Amino acid sequence: MAFQVNQLHILLVPLMTQSHLIPFTDMAKLLAQRGPTVTIVMTPLNSLRFQTFISEQTSKYRRKIQFLVLPFPCRENGLPQGCENMDSLPSPDLVPNFFSACKFLQEPLEKWVQEKMEFGAKPSCIVSDFCLPWTENIAVKFSIPRFVFHGTSIFSAVCNFRIVTSKVLERIESDSDPFQVPDIPDEIYVTRGQLPHAIRQSLGESLSVKVNEFKAAELSADGILVNSFEELESKYLNEYIDIKKKKKIWLIGPVSHMNRDEILGSVTAHDNCSIKWLNERTKPGSVVYACFGSLSHFSSSQLKELAIGLESSNRHFIWVIRKDDFYSTRRFEEWLEEENFEERVKERGLVFRGWAPQVSILNHPAVGGFLTHCGWNSTLDGVSAGRPMITWPMFAEQFHNENLIVKLLKIGVRVGVKETVKNHRRDEDNDVQKGLPSFVTRDDIKKAIEDLMDEGDEGEERRRRAKEVGEMSNRVVEEGGSSFLNVSLFIQHISEQLKHQS
Repeated sequence: MAFQVNQLHILLVPLMTQSHLIPFTDMAKLLAQRGPTVTIVMTPLNSLRFQTFISEQTSKYRRKIQFLVLPFPCRENGLPQGCENMDSLPSPDLVPNFFSACKFLQEPLEKWVQEKMEFGAKPSCIVSDFCLPWTENIAVKFSIPRFVFHGTSIFSAVCNFRIVTSKVLERIESDSDPFQVPDIPDEIYVTRGQLPHAIRQSLGESLSVKVNEFKAAELSADGILVNSFEELESKYLNEYIDIKKKKKIWLIGPVSHMNRDEILGSVTAHDNCSIKWLNERTKPGSVVYACFGSLSHFSSSQLKELAIGLESSNRHFIWVIRKDDFYSTRRFEEWLEEENFEERVKERGLVFRGWAPQVSILNHPAVGGFLTHCGWNSTLDGVSAGRPMITWPMFAEQFHNENLIVKLLKIGVRVGVKETVKNHRRDEDNDVQKGLPSFVTRDDIKKAIEDLMDEGDEGEERRRRAKEVGEMSNRVVEEGGSSFLNVSLFIQHISEQLKHQS
């Protein structure tokens, strides 16, 4: 039996957090453009967040995308009611509770699949977030091919693997001692204090156990999808394939870039205030865009330092700050009002609260640089827009991404942070904060902006390289490009698997 592409039905199961939901919805649009029907698992509040995003930007194929809304058991798992997204957790201590609540999605999802099977409409495959190992149980129970999606760079995965397997950390005495990442193609140095928590701590800790569960579930998957592209990390692709036990791997990114034209048109049509503000900046490349993602949290002391650093740079800037940054935002908002900060900088600075149209902002001709936390989604957004970056990593694999940006691609400058953020909500307004290795001073921020926006030979060369990488990211998603072909090969693989099962 031959399967037509438009007969395929792909079930996407993301982790309920913005940095994972966004690439999953982008991937849904990407797949739907090629013919398959796509169902995305959502929870009630997350579905409200993303419904407009899907419907407004998928006019040609939105009927091919649907949400499966499942209840999220907050109170049963010790979470505040309505806490359905990891970026709304009131404390990082509740992360284990959040993962426990995610596991409760398994039973209603199994029921849904069972009902589909009774009508002869079983999903053709499952594409699961690598953080959700329980999806393996559903795939086995109903004999559905399962693929794992990674929203992180292959460079960071190779670095972490080499650090763990070489046991180099056993020879490191201090969190601040630099050491060379062993057995990789480039000379890269990191410190233990810059590594993801699960790697730098003992394997007996609960988070490390959770990571091991992720790895075990990945081993049983039929293949791996990665939000990256071959040309960006070519030296590390073969090593990544070896690490993943020669599994089938498709690099299909940057998934957000594949929908860029629709995103730009949609936001411009709505006359978003940030775009209106940028339209008034007539000098190309004159604005610094500062944004730190959905899971990064600053102390109020650090927010004040950042504000003063941006102001003292004497550059135009858009600064996105979170509205729900727990305790620190309230104190910082009070400081902004006391200092009359926004009025003081209004001719050259815009403080933007909440969600900002990042892709549209970065692609605006007035923007010349990106101050980023080095999350992978943001890194790819900066790469795709051809913008040089100031790197301010905070946790997880972000220091590896910093090395990719600064050392390998040579399109960024470091702000100077030395290790991951720890307990930043304590002593918020205390000078103790300023002595921490994760604290960045106003002078550091000012200097990084000056270096990035420098109009001399070094700055021009950095901008030239960033533009080249951006053009490369354009080519890979066009017909005949590597990511375009990988999407086709993935869909073809699903069709062939179903053909053999029939």
